[in-house]
Amino acid sequence: MLSAFTARPIIELKQRDKSKIETILAHGDRVLVGLNTGSLRIYRLNELTQPPEPPTSNGTPTPSSPPSTETDSRSGTPQKPTDLLREVEKFSTRAVEQLAIIKEANIIVSLSNYHVSLHDLQTYELIETISRTKNATCFAVTSNIVKDAATGIPEIISRLAVAIKRRLLLWSWHESELRDEVTEIVLPEGVRSLTWANATKVVCGMNAGYVLVDVTTLETHEIVGLGAAATGGQGSRFGAASMGYMGLGGYMPKPLATRLAEGQMLLAKDINSLFIDTNGNPLDKRQVPWQSAPESIGYSYPYILILQPPAKGTLEVRNPETLSLLQIIELPGAAQLHVPPPTVSLAHAGKGFHISSDRAVWKMEATDYDTQVQELIDTAKYDEAVSVLGMLEDALLKDKIGTMREAKMLKAEVLFKKKKFSESLALFNEDEVHAPPQRVLRLYPRMIAGDLSAESTREESASEEEDPEEDEKVNGEKTAKADSNVEVASPSKPSTFAKYWMGHRKGDSDAASTTSSKKGGTDSEDVASVKAKTKKDNTDEDGPLEGKDLIKAVRELNSYLAGTRTRLQRWIDPATGKLKPRKPPASKDSPTSLDENLDALLTHPRSHSDEQLEQELKETFTVVDTALFRGLMFVTPTLAGSLFRIPNFCDPAVVNEHLLKHSRYNELVDFFYGKKLHRDALTLLRKFGDVDPEGELTKLDLNGHTDAEVAIPEQLRGPRRTVGYLQSLPPEMIDIILEFADWVLRRDPNQGMEVFLADSENAETLPRERVVRYLGAIDVNLEIRYLQHIIMELEDGTPDFHNQLVELLVQALRDDKRDEAWNEKLNSLVTFLRGSQQYSLSRALSIIPRDDPAFYEARAIVFSNMGSHKQALEIYVFNMQDYTKAEEYCNRIHALPSSRRESFAALLADEDDRDPDSKPSIYHMLLSLYLTPPPPNRPNLEPALSLLSRHGSRLPAESTLSLIPDDLPVTELESYFRGRIRAANSVISESRIVEGLRKTQLVNTQALLLLGDGIPGGQSGRSRKVVISEERVCGVCHKRLGNSVVAVLPDNTVVHYGCLGRPGRSMSGTRSERIAGSWARHG
Repeated sequence: MLSAFTARPIIELKQRDKSKIETILAHGDRVLVGLNTGSLRIYRLNELTQPPEPPTSNGTPTPSSPPSTETDSRSGTPQKPTDLLREVEKFSTRAVEQLAIIKEANIIVSLSNYHVSLHDLQTYELIETISRTKNATCFAVTSNIVKDAATGIPEIISRLAVAIKRRLLLWSWHESELRDEVTEIVLPEGVRSLTWANATKVVCGMNAGYVLVDVTTLETHEIVGLGAAATGGQGSRFGAASMGYMGLGGYMPKPLATRLAEGQMLLAKDINSLFIDTNGNPLDKRQVPWQSAPESIGYSYPYILILQPPAKGTLEVRNPETLSLLQIIELPGAAQLHVPPPTVSLAHAGKGFHISSDRAVWKMEATDYDTQVQELIDTAKYDEAVSVLGMLEDALLKDKIGTMREAKMLKAEVLFKKKKFSESLALFNEDEVHAPPQRVLRLYPRMIAGDLSAESTREESASEEEDPEEDEKVNGEKTAKADSNVEVASPSKPSTFAKYWMGHRKGDSDAASTTSSKKGGTDSEDVASVKAKTKKDNTDEDGPLEGKDLIKAVRELNSYLAGTRTRLQRWIDPATGKLKPRKPPASKDSPTSLDENLDALLTHPRSHSDEQLEQELKETFTVVDTALFRGLMFVTPTLAGSLFRIPNFCDPAVVNEHLLKHSRYNELVDFFYGKKLHRDALTLLRKFGDVDPEGELTKLDLNGHTDAEVAIPEQLRGPRRTVGYLQSLPPEMIDIILEFADWVLRRDPNQGMEVFLADSENAETLPRERVVRYLGAIDVNLEIRYLQHIIMELEDGTPDFHNQLVELLVQALRDDKRDEAWNEKLNSLVTFLRGSQQYSLSRALSIIPRDDPAFYEARAIVFSNMGSHKQALEIYVFNMQDYTKAEEYCNRIHALPSSRRESFAALLADEDDRDPDSKPSIYHMLLSLYLTPPPPNRPNLEPALSLLSRHGSRLPAESTLSLIPDDLPVTELESYFRGRIRAANSVISESRIVEGLRKTQLVNTQALLLLGDGIPGGQSGRSRKVVISEERVCGVCHKRLGNSVVAVLPDNTVVHYGCLGRPGRSMSGTRSERIAGSWARHG
C-alpha cells in the first residue's frame, strides 16, 4: 500500500503520570496538550537532523513504540522529539476538552467545564470565562482575510462559533479587536459539532441532521441527502435518525464534518457519508466505503483522513476522488485527530497533522509527493497515480506533466493487455499524453508494427518472469491477507437510519477504471488500478493478438495514427518534408506548449538544430505512415489508396511488398506517384499496358520471384492509364515523359498525343523544342500535329516553329499519296500560310513547287503576304483561271484597314493622274488583267463585265473607261453605268439627310437654351428666375445685393456684376463665358 504519511511519536506520558490527554493543539513549533486534570502542558517540537526510519510491517509503519531519542552529531547528547517547556496546572478546574488559537487576537480559546474561556497566548493566563457560554458543548474558530464592503480594504476577521444546546452564539474579531455585538441563532435541535465551511458559513451537526448557517444573513439551510428531494419531508434530511434507532438504546454516533479542497465538504454519520459544496448542495459522488463508523475525519492535502475508534486504533488515508483506501496506519488507542485548518497553513504545504491517544501524541509527517506518486506507479495503481497528480499543484512535483503522461501511458498499456483497445488508444491519443507512436506500436504483432513489435522480447522475458511471480506469491501473501482484513464489505442491508439519511446509495462504478468493483460495493481497492490476475489470465493477456481482437485493435490503432499524423503536420510539411515556421502558443495559460507537444511525439530528446529535428520528425512520420498503411491493408484494404493520394512518408519497400502480395496494383501506382517514384510506377504500367490486347497475364518480379505471371487488371490494360500518369507529371520530368511515352505513341498515336496536346498546364509548359525533335524522330505526322497545336491553339509566335511547319507540310504533300487526307493537309497549309505572319516568305516561296497546280493557291497567298498582289492575281486569273477566287481575293484586300489599303493604292497609282477623283484600287488591277493581259494571254470580257457590274462604283471612272475596248457595245456597260449613277445619287441623298438632321439638332438645342428641359431640378433655360431678397448677399464680397446690377451664374448663384471677375470664388470659364451664362445677358 501507499506510504503517504509516517507516524512519528513525539509525546508519551510517563507510567507514573496518572493524567490523560484530552485534546491537543499544534501551533508553530509548539504543541499544547490539555489534560483531564485541567492542566495545560506546552511542548517544543525538535527537528531531527536525520529522521528515523520507522519499522514497517507489510509496508505499514508501526508507531506503537515509545518516542525514540536521537543523538546529536555535534554535541553527542541524546535528542528528544519534544521538550516540555511549561505546565500550567491551574489552566482549568476541569478537563480541557477543546483548544483553539486566534493568532491575530493573541488568545487561546478553550472549552472546559461546559464553558468557553479566553487565555493569553504568551502567558497562558485566563483573560475571561465567557458567562454566556454556560453548558457549551463545542466551538469552532476561523480566521479569514475579507475585504470591507464599504472601503474595499482587506482585513483579517476571526470568528468564534459556540454551540450551547439549541443555540449558536457568534463572536467576531476585526484585526485584534473583539466586537461587542454577539449574534445568537436558535436551531431546531441541539448542536453536537461545528465546522466552518468558509469565512461566513458554518455547518452544524445534530442528531437529526445537518444545518448550514450563514452568519452574516442569519439564514439556515437544511442539508438534504442526494435523491431525497424526490421524497421530501423532514425525514429526508441528511443524517436524520429514526425513532426505532433511538429506542434500541444504542450509542448515537456523532455527526462529523471536514472541509476539503476546492469548496467541498465531507459529512459523515455512522457508516454513511455525503459530499456537499459550500452552499450545502449535495454533490453527485458515491459514499465513502468504510466498514465501520469513524471516530473522526479530517483532510490533509490531498487526502481524506479517517480515524477509527480507539478500540481499533487505525488511521485510514483515502483518495477524495476515487475514495480508494491508500494507506492504513496502526495507532494503538488513537482517539483524536488534529488537522490545522486551511487558514492556518497553506493547503498544499504538507505541514502534516497530529493524532493523540490517552497517553501519547504522534506527528504525522508527509512523504515526498514524487515518492508517493512513484510508489503508486510501481504498484500498478495508475488511476490512483493520475488522480493524485491531478489534485497536486505543479510546484509540488519535479515534473508533473511528464509523470502524469507516463502514468497514463502505463495505464493505457494495461488496458490494451486487457483487450480494452478503444479506451487504451483513446488514452494514448489524449492531448496531455500524445504517446510516441513507437511505444504504442510495441503492443502490436510484427505484421502491424514491423521491427518495433515486442513479440520477440516477450518470449525471451517469459521464462525470466516465472521466478519473480513465485517470490511475489510468498511475499505478497501476508499483505493480501492484511488488506482483506481491512477492506471488508459494507452491511448488505442498511439500517432505517441509513435509509432516511441518504435516500439511496449510488452504485460503485468508475468508467475510467480498468477493474470492476467488488459485489459488496466497498470499493476500498483502487478502482482505477490494475489488479493482480491469476496465472491463466496472465497467459491470456500476454498471448499474441489474433482473430477478432487483432482486427478491433488495429481499427483503434488506425484512429490513433491518424490523430498522430495530424499533430505531426503542425511541425513538418509532408509535401516538402521541411519544417514549418514555428508559431507562438495561442494562449499563455495553455497547460502544454507546442514544444512540449513536440517532445511528446519523439522517442528521444528533441535536437536543438533544425536539420536534426527535421530528420527525427521524418523518421517518426515514416513510422506512423508505414504502420497506418499496414493497418489499413489488414482491416480495410480499399482505404489504403486514400493514404497514397496525399503526401506521405510510407516506407516504399513495405508498401511495394504488401500491395504486390495483395494484387493492389492501382494503389501501388498511386503510392509511387505520391513518393515521386515515377520510373517505378511507369515501368509497372508499361508491363501491364504494353502487352497483347487479348492477353490475360503478364510477368512481374513479385516478392523475390522473377518473371512471376500475374493477371492484368482491367483498369491497367492498354496505354490509357499511362497517358493519364504522364499528363500529371510536371515539365521538369520531361526525360521520363519522353522515355515512357515512346511505347504509347507507337502503339496508339492518337491516345499518346494526348500527353502533349491535353488542355492542361503541364502539357502547355513542356519544353516544345525537345518535344518537336522527339516526335519528329517517331513520325513526321505527329510532329506536324504538335506544331499545329502550339501555333494555332497556343498561339506560339516562334518563327522557327512556323518555318518548320511549312517545310513539313510541303514535304509531306510532296511525298504522300494524294487522297482525302492529302487534301485536308493541303487545306491546312493554305490556311496556315494565309493566317501566319511569322514564317519566312522568301523561304516558303522557294520550297513550294512552282509548276504543281495543287500549290498555285499557296504561292498566291505567299505573293499576297509579300505585297505582290499583281503576281497573286495573275496566278488566280491565268494559272488557276478561278475568277471567283480572284474576286474574293480583291474583296479581302479591299476590306483591309484603311492604312494598308492606301499603301496598296499608292503602289497602283500612276504618276500622271489627271482625274482628281480617280483612285486606283485592287479591282482596277484585276480589271486590267482581264482587259489588257500580258501576252500570250487574250482579253476576257465576261469576267471583266461581271466585275464592272458588281464593283464598278469602286473603280475610277476615267481609268476604267480607258481600259474598255472601243468596239464594245454600250448596252454591255448598262449595269456599270447604273451602278455608278446609284453610287452618286446615294452620296447626294446622304448629304441631304445629314443636313436635315443637323437642322433638327439646332432647333432642339435652341429650345433647350430658351425653354429648358422641363425636368424638375434640371436646366431651366433663359426663362428661369431668381428671387433676390433684402437679406441676400453676394457670394464674393458678402455684401447685400440691394438694387445693384447683378449677374446670375448657371448654378443660380447671384453675385454683383462687378464681383463677377474677382478672385475669392471658384468659378470655371472666362469672364465672357460667365457673363453669357447669366439670364440678364445673351447674344
